[in-house]
Amino acid sequence: MKKCSDEISSSLFNRLFTFFADNMATIIHHTTCACCGSTAINKVIECKDYTVSGEFFEIWQCQSCTFRFTQNIPAEHEIGVYYASADYVSHSDTKEGLINRLYHIVRNHTLTTKKKLINKVTGLAKGKLLDIGAGTGAFSATMNQAGWQITGLEPDSKAREKATELYSLQLRELDHLKVLENETFDAITLWHVLEHVHELHHYLQTFQKILKANGRLVIAVPNYTSYDAHVYGANWAAYDVPRHFYHFSPQSMEVLLSNQGFIMEETKPMWFDSFYVSLLSEKYKNGQQRLLPAVITGLLSNLKALFNHRKCSSVIYIIKKK
Repeated sequence: MKKCSDEISSSLFNRLFTFFADNMATIIHHTTCACCGSTAINKVIECKDYTVSGEFFEIWQCQSCTFRFTQNIPAEHEIGVYYASADYVSHSDTKEGLINRLYHIVRNHTLTTKKKLINKVTGLAKGKLLDIGAGTGAFSATMNQAGWQITGLEPDSKAREKATELYSLQLRELDHLKVLENETFDAITLWHVLEHVHELHHYLQTFQKILKANGRLVIAVPNYTSYDAHVYGANWAAYDVPRHFYHFSPQSMEVLLSNQGFIMEETKPMWFDSFYVSLLSEKYKNGQQRLLPAVITGLLSNLKALFNHRKCSSVIYIIKKK
């Protein structure tokens, strides 16, 4: 009976997706680099959306700053359908499947690591923190329990509901950014979020205003110059088109931040991401979750980044105002 119900639900979702996809006319086509404004841009790779639609999207690169971006993405008010998957763990908090179970096991460790990092880079045990793209609220809850005053923003209504259910958090919609006062926050965090926002420069300009003079902006994003990205190519899971609009290299991140009045103070590694991304990439590339090859690739990626964190699968950027 459950199998039949699941098949009906899947069929209904596919019909709904097809309807919305067929009626979406607004796409964003870049004629200049979304990072530095250069016109020296060209297609470098084409990737499949393995999570929802099965569609293919082009990724272009700027020859000036090395920034990459997904070309012809849906407009902001139309992208939501591409997040409509029970497997999208940051919105659903699902523990179904090997990859999502591993994600939750690792998350328990990384939440503590992130809390220590914020305390260290701000020099504060407590303060005011803005967590953007809070998902189901795990990090916001961790910092709240540690005594920090938290403002959590999350665009997905179901994720906000889950945060209330799990942690009694009242996350706000992204529009709340517009009413935040200048120089309010000791820390602003975006854990794998900046690659999802349409208005890249607008967000950074807002952070420049609401971050305290001695505050820290902490941004974590995938790094397409990593070894695991090289191994999997178009099947690298962290491209995650079309949900990931932007694909950062450390060089392009420096250019972007400098143009908005920030200084990249230091970089930190996210060691577990290489394994998580490699496991998912194996599934995309070979149709199955091959644990051993994924572990080997993840390990090699980390070894190559051991003395140069700018080569890590995902990089945490610690940022301050100029």
